[in-house]
Amino acid sequence: MKKKKMSDLLTICLKAGKAVKGFDSTADSVRNGKAFCVLTACDASEKTVKEAAFVCGRYGIPIISTDISKDEMAVLCGKTTAVIAVCDQNFADGFAKLAAQEHQQA
Repeated sequence: MKKKKMSDLLTICLKAGKAVKGFDSTADSVRNGKAFCVLTACDASEKTVKEAAFVCGRYGIPIISTDISKDEMAVLCGKTTAVIAVCDQNFADGFAKLAAQEHQQA
């Protein structure tokens, strides 16, 4: 259920042009102050998640682990990726809210 909501929100975010795909582009967005949160795929490698967490931690950007796989992200955004930067505060708030709901249900 939550995965569908997360996918739907990501689809809208991508169509609005408010997301950056790929690790390097995401890291640049974080460094440039354009990212409001970073999403990681559920099957992202430990190294990728660690590096994303390091960059986000340095700049105080929240990192949200999703239930969406790299392959599912590829279908949504047209590129295989494990990391997506959300470059809009409202979308970032939406993802944070969905992530918080999942933790409450767990």
